[in-house]
Amino acid sequence: MHRTFMARAATAACALVLLAGCGGGDDEATDAGKSSGASSSIKLIKAGELTTCTHLPYPPFQSAEGGKVVGFDVDLIDLVAKDIGAKQAIFDTPFENIKTGAALNAGQCDVAAAGMTITEERKKNLDFSEPYFDATQALLAKKGSGITSLDSAKGKKVGSQASTTGEDYVKEHGADPVSFETSDAELNGLRSGQVDVIVQDLPVVNGWLKDPANADFEIVANLDTGEQYGFAVKKDGNDELLAKINAALAKAKSDGTYDTLYTKWIGAKPAS
Repeated sequence: MHRTFMARAATAACALVLLAGCGGGDDEATDAGKSSGASSSIKLIKAGELTTCTHLPYPPFQSAEGGKVVGFDVDLIDLVAKDIGAKQAIFDTPFENIKTGAALNAGQCDVAAAGMTITEERKKNLDFSEPYFDATQALLAKKGSGITSLDSAKGKKVGSQASTTGEDYVKEHGADPVSFETSDAELNGLRSGQVDVIVQDLPVVNGWLKDPANADFEIVANLDTGEQYGFAVKKDGNDELLAKINAALAKAKSDGTYDTLYTKWIGAKPAS
């Protein structure tokens, strides 16, 4: 996946924290990590909290429900938090701030978990975990649209979420998409007729189609883009936390926890 958004002022970002406060800089991070229940070698921006940067909404990976943020990414990072003796807190910020490493560098969070595709460009700014999810894209259109592929969408208005890998993919294949700031705005663009078809991560589209309000739409094509999601920490800044994330993922996959969470949030796992 993902997305590009105009940077918000720091005060506005603070107002968007869910279950978390705004973090401090590197000195505070070091002190917080040493004074928390976590291993003294792990830097945390706030004592006793593992602060996660994400961009809402992006179900089933993260979304706000009943005053809490829930989702597949949230549950996986909770495993890490438990392992280091901390509690997860969520910091909602524009995806641009996540993929560039700006949020981590500013001390706003310890880890980024945002349904984020691992790319070579993003590796320049972030240290990624081992992949935790194999992702594909889908085209969603109104039933009876006649669109069955990107080729058949030529001459039609294609919508995408800004700065996502889905947007990059359709551009590379000849489309000039209309960019929407969020996944919700993208879906509303399709509903209102601003665009004829949209590209989005398959699990997100599958979630939309569970809503009866979207019964007039269908997946018209699957796009196997070979993407994998990863969690990320500050570039060259928190190797110990990255090791804990990878260890938690490996344990979850070996003891069945990963499969349980996958089924809960995504659905049946595809055959290997």
